Amino acid sequence: MNNPKLTERFAERFNVSPGKLFETLKATAFRQRDGSAPSNEQMMALLVVADQYGLNPFTKEIYAFPDKHAGIIPVVGVDGWSRIINQHDQFDGMEFRSADTRVTPDGAKECPEWMECIIYRRDRSHPVKITEHLDEVYRPPFEGVGSNGPYRNSGPWQTHTKRMLRHKAMIQCSRLAFGFVGIFDQDEAERIIEAQATVMVEPQLADLSQIPARTQGLVSKLIERAEAAGAWNSALEYAQEHFQGTDLAFAQQQIHIARQQVPAPLEARQAS
Repeated sequence: MNNPKLTERFAERFNVSPGKLFETLKATAFRQRDGSAPSNEQMMALLVVADQYGLNPFTKEIYAFPDKHAGIIPVVGVDGWSRIINQHDQFDGMEFRSADTRVTPDGAKECPEWMECIIYRRDRSHPVKITEHLDEVYRPPFEGVGSNGPYRNSGPWQTHTKRMLRHKAMIQCSRLAFGFVGIFDQDEAERIIEAQATVMVEPQLADLSQIPARTQGLVSKLIERAEAAGAWNSALEYAQEHFQGTDLAFAQQQIHIARQQVPAPLEARQAS
């Protein structure tokens, strides 16, 4: 255990011994998707986030998603997001509004074209408003080829389309209203991992002459901030939200290359 004081404080909160807490979380809430236990460094990174936001891993308010670089992505469930929003001292209510126009994405249910979340703070005269458009966040059904031929698997975006769009609006609005950083919902974590995999499979990029100088400059600054803070996952998320097409592919690859150049022990220390 890299930080005994943090582990002891966290264990006291649940009235268990530090050693028992560590091993239980490794075997349950923080167990990785392939069934393996996270490393001590990954465990500490998750405990830091859970402690910072007062999240309960035993009720799945926070859990682990391993990334493609032996790191960890702290994933916060919807109940966890609701908790940290409602427990914020300045939270003063929330509203949702949606478009009158309805659309039906491929394989999904009918849904408003956009949804707006409005969060009020006691210390602000104006609320924070964020609009999420379905066409920018919707994920189509997963398609693959198995032993019995092509198949298609529906996910939450198909079965609970309106709810997923509402969650997206709430989470993004809460980030701006309260400055929540370093945590993701499951949908975001999966997109980050997919982006990493895409960069690894397609390492060759078009000539730099095809990338605008402004984009190159923005990506360089993004990498500098990510390297200084060890915030590589946040950098990938920012790239996905602000770039498209070739610019996005360039940003993802440059972040991936820069991250590989950081020695693993240093990156683990930054994460914890």
